[in-house]
Amino acid sequence: MLTELRVKNLALIARATLELEPGLTVLSGETGAGKTALISSLKLLIGERGDSNMVGAEGDEASVEALFLEDSVAEERLAIRKINTEGRSRCYLDDSLVTVGKLGEVLGPSVDLYGQHEHQSLLKVTEQLSLLDEYAGKELALALGRYQGALALYESASAELQRLLELANSSNTQREQAAFLKKEILQVAPKPGEYELLEQELPRLSHGEQLAQASGDILELLRGEDGVLERLGKAGKSLAALKDIDGALREPFEQLESHALELEELANDLGRYATGVEFDPEALQAALDRLGVLDGLSRRFGPGMDQVFAQLEQAEQLLLGAEDTALHVAEAEKQLALAEANLKAAAAELALLRQAAAREFVAQLGDDFSNLALTGASLEFSLEDLPFERWSPSGSQSFELLYRPAPDASAKPLAKIASGGELSRVMLAIKGLLQSTQKRMTLVFDEIDAGIGGKTAHAVAERLARLATVHQVIVITHLAQIAVLADHHFLVDKRIEGGAAHTTIAALSKGERVKEVARMLSGTTDAEAIAHAQKMLDEPRR
Repeated sequence: MLTELRVKNLALIARATLELEPGLTVLSGETGAGKTALISSLKLLIGERGDSNMVGAEGDEASVEALFLEDSVAEERLAIRKINTEGRSRCYLDDSLVTVGKLGEVLGPSVDLYGQHEHQSLLKVTEQLSLLDEYAGKELALALGRYQGALALYESASAELQRLLELANSSNTQREQAAFLKKEILQVAPKPGEYELLEQELPRLSHGEQLAQASGDILELLRGEDGVLERLGKAGKSLAALKDIDGALREPFEQLESHALELEELANDLGRYATGVEFDPEALQAALDRLGVLDGLSRRFGPGMDQVFAQLEQAEQLLLGAEDTALHVAEAEKQLALAEANLKAAAAELALLRQAAAREFVAQLGDDFSNLALTGASLEFSLEDLPFERWSPSGSQSFELLYRPAPDASAKPLAKIASGGELSRVMLAIKGLLQSTQKRMTLVFDEIDAGIGGKTAHAVAERLARLATVHQVIVITHLAQIAVLADHHFLVDKRIEGGAAHTTIAALSKGERVKEVARMLSGTTDAEAIAHAQKMLDEPRR
């Protein structure tokens, strides 16, 4: 819901602030007073184009600010649109700079303007279909859900068949390349981790003689005649005799014994190592040869053994898939045929429900047309089957409302032949029909009173008032019958100051409202007109 609108330097409006509330709000004024500028300000907020001609004489920039209350979260959102004399536009939403498209995306669904050449969702065939589905209710919604589920399954089955066909149609060259790659790699028969293990062993194989000689020399120093272990043994015997004389030598003796045991274990390990190590030219050459072969694989199918193994796995999968593809394709074709049959059944069910709902929809609207000064006019609909390849989540048919302005006229798309006033009244009839099911919106009607009066004006006014019990309704009107039912009334006035025209917008007090209704009735504010206006204002409240 729109709670506040501020307009600055837009066309003839130097500065205006409207504090808006729920219910029915009327804006009235003489022709040419500047009511169109208000429509322009709202258009700017819902993402429509603006240009430098909209900037007034009070500066080099026009701005429109609005506060919208979101019912779902009970929070207000601030929207700002600015246009300068160069035609450049800036948009802000909750203090963040956004694009014009984003502004329209966020605010557009909550505001509808009905009047010639305005933002009218009714002109979009997708919106017309949504209105029909909303009218049809739960049964059609469930059918649409079943159709959309069937469509998703069909698209999934179609994608899977396409994937398998592409695999089946892969060229012989690809299969030959995969078979060749597999054969070349398996001939070498690499094992995971083999290359790294050979790299670790190569230094030992290359320096076997040096390692054997050095380990033997170290072992001789430990265990040889007059070696470390022999000397430690002698030292241990001496300490053993002395520790009984002086207890302070007991700990050094124990440490010496411990070190002697550790050196004995070290000597044993070195002995085993010296026995096992040897210089083996043949083993060295075999390792070098194997590394060379594995390096060759890496260069051809790598770079690296991980990539070699990955290439082998891909080749095996391609060859395995090629063997089973014929069976998989046949099964996928069966699944696709089943999905298509289910989809067509769901589409037929949806089409029947829409056909029946569309007849009732246009019939109920047509019954209401005479009350809205649309006598002789009627609505029809076009519901045509689409080619299978054009089926979409919205259905298998195209739907469009057709308008016949007179019994002897041809029915054509509503968007092409209905005037702004006619279109507003058609939407008024639709909104009245659906008002119990639709989410709360801000609806702005302009030209809805074009060419009507008398009982028709009363009927239109009452319809707007009922609609305002659900939505926020703003009406720009010249009809007193509509004005007297308003919950809030603003006067749009044009004044000449300093040789320049300025538009002002002001909320009317109770007394001012009586005078404005009198002016709307007869163009004067004499006693008779005032009395008539007061009576009309009192009647709805009685």
